[in-house]
Amino acid sequence: MPLAVGDAVALTRELVRVDSRNPSLVPGGPGENAVARALADVLKSWGLRVEMHDAAPGRPNVIARAGTPGARSLMFNGHLDVVGIDGMIHAPWGAEERDGSIYGRGSSDMKAGVAAMCAAAARVSTTIGGEVIVTAVVDEEYESIGTRALVDSGVRADAAIVTEPTRLAIMPAHLGFVWIDVTTHGRAAHGSRWDLGVDAIRHAGLILTEIDRIDTELLPTRGHSLLGRPSVHASLIEGGTGMSTYPDRCTLRLERRTIPGESTEQVRSEIEEACERAARGKPNFRADVTATFSQAPSDVAVDAPVVVTLSNALRACNEDVRIQGMSAWTDAALLNAAGIPAICFGPGDITLAHAAEEYVSIAEIERATVVLAQLAQQWCGGSGREWRS
Repeated sequence: MPLAVGDAVALTRELVRVDSRNPSLVPGGPGENAVARALADVLKSWGLRVEMHDAAPGRPNVIARAGTPGARSLMFNGHLDVVGIDGMIHAPWGAEERDGSIYGRGSSDMKAGVAAMCAAAARVSTTIGGEVIVTAVVDEEYESIGTRALVDSGVRADAAIVTEPTRLAIMPAHLGFVWIDVTTHGRAAHGSRWDLGVDAIRHAGLILTEIDRIDTELLPTRGHSLLGRPSVHASLIEGGTGMSTYPDRCTLRLERRTIPGESTEQVRSEIEEACERAARGKPNFRADVTATFSQAPSDVAVDAPVVVTLSNALRACNEDVRIQGMSAWTDAALLNAAGIPAICFGPGDITLAHAAEEYVSIAEIERATVVLAQLAQQWCGGSGREWRS
């Protein structure tokens, strides 16, 4: 049975029922093709102008448009991929309704947000004077090839809402991150030959002491009004070949969470300086530092037009206005880097993302949809009448 036009709750159920585990994270995961095609069919039936473009073979972005091209535009952005299901305590694809919530992998992160933005666009499609561009993308959970392909193709808007789970708070900023590998080099020798062996693991321990100083002394001196301080932690360590052998190599893998204004180069320099301090008085010390992957933080001013308009839309819908920072990374950073002011706002709770129990409030889905429709009406202008729920 076709879904009623603009029914965000029904669309959430349909999306959650489709397994869209990211194959880059989950070996054998089916990817987003099936859920993208299901969503495209719904949006076509709702009267939106729909395109699909592969960001990678068999992994299509869905781009749907409502309203009038050439006037003021607003992008709604959300991802269709989900993470794995190991350890979940309920059916991952059942979309079971219980106690006013929908349960399933991706329900909160972020198929409810995708459903709300799509339903909002459909509800205002005949009343707005501008254009709403719906972009449902692949691979946000891994390397964001979906939104990267989107901006590389030239899709632009005057502002964007990324409908990640914020519990209806406005989140104009979020942290970035840099992944750093630090490899210390020792000399292999029999465990009894202290005169020949150089212990790469002990040298890595000296670096960890310096990393601890960075996190407890340096980083607390920096901050962002919404995000607080940056941080660093040791994620993984690998080294050694046997109990009676001096280890000739040890690799630390560090994650450094960044605030706006911090760069990958700055982070790498901090870690290199930590290695230099660890090396003092150690003539056999040697370490290599490599930045393996990074995503920039995102920051939009709290008085930016998109934040102000969303605040007004919330008030018009009798919702509280809460402006907060988001700790998790999102595709908003890529949109901002492309010149599209992008902020996060959507239904669901980020603390439930990737969790053993994941669910989203049905009432919150509907409330988000109403607010997003109101925002689109205010941002894009109307054709003589405003949309009302």
